[in-house]
Amino acid sequence: MNLRSNRRQFLVGSAALAGGLAMPAISRAQTGSISVNSWGGSWLDSARANLFDPFTAETGIKVETVSPVSFAKLAAQVKTGVYEFDVTTLGAAELLRANQSGLLEEIEEYYPGGLLQNGIGSHAFGTLMAWRTDKYGNEPKSWADFWDVERFPGKRSLQRYAARVMPIALLADGVAREDLYPLDVDRAFASLDRIKEQVVVWWTAGEQSAQILRDGEVDMIGIWNTRYFAAQDAGAPVAMTWDGCILDKAYWVVAKDTPNLDAAKQFVKFATSPKPLAGFATAQQDGPLNPAALELIDPAKAERMPTNARYASSVVEQDIENFGVDPAELAERFEEWILS
Repeated sequence: MNLRSNRRQFLVGSAALAGGLAMPAISRAQTGSISVNSWGGSWLDSARANLFDPFTAETGIKVETVSPVSFAKLAAQVKTGVYEFDVTTLGAAELLRANQSGLLEEIEEYYPGGLLQNGIGSHAFGTLMAWRTDKYGNEPKSWADFWDVERFPGKRSLQRYAARVMPIALLADGVAREDLYPLDVDRAFASLDRIKEQVVVWWTAGEQSAQILRDGEVDMIGIWNTRYFAAQDAGAPVAMTWDGCILDKAYWVVAKDTPNLDAAKQFVKFATSPKPLAGFATAQQDGPLNPAALELIDPAKAERMPTNARYASSVVEQDIENFGVDPAELAERFEEWILS
């Protein structure tokens, strides 16, 4: 699930583009299969069961996989013509970089509102506020409460990921949802200064976040919706709010000049169609971005998905096209701030 922009990968990928994109020799001939650059673990299991195998059954086109997802490899393919994969998923920031660098094939809008700069929206997860009810009951309501260390004393945790933490810090400081972007980075860091001492863990892995909440190592946390529900299902005394949940989206893209272009586009269309996407999103507990897919999901399961229409007035969609700062530069400044 991790969609984190990686500055080093991006720089390596950009370097691979240096010298031009002229006339690469395609080393992998068109075949009756495609290769998908995928995440491993449960993500791959869910994708294989709901996307890859059903696609093969319907079209006869086999799906091979290569992990992990790598922006640098996507960039290198365009330069060298040596294709390890035809299709991959990208977060919004990586999508914009890839499109601007000419790494992606043009693609149609397979469902209304699904297209963003040659990426087709697949699914989304959210970073929401959760807390221990044995510490606070049901009193906290917002990120402002997370920042209120006098009324709600205790240990905090946030993800070590700037693009998700900055808008949270601004919401806590009173910025309205509609005014978040472009990000006022200086104001966000000033807001973070106020709770730096209370943030005892800057978590870096989803399972870590669920564990420290479940085990009571922290009292309040910014956590992915999927990991929150894992802690809840394990019996931890926890509660959450959808208010101010920061939504991250994943997009399917097709590598520029892939020799399996038609099959790759067929797959992206299939993977974002209602039934396959509904199955994948249900398995992952992510929210499908195709509204028609959400209609096929058990309402009880849809309650846990941040793209549920019920939460539209509460969640905050990242506006990466109006971000206001280069995500890689922001990540670097954030790391320096944490270590200072």
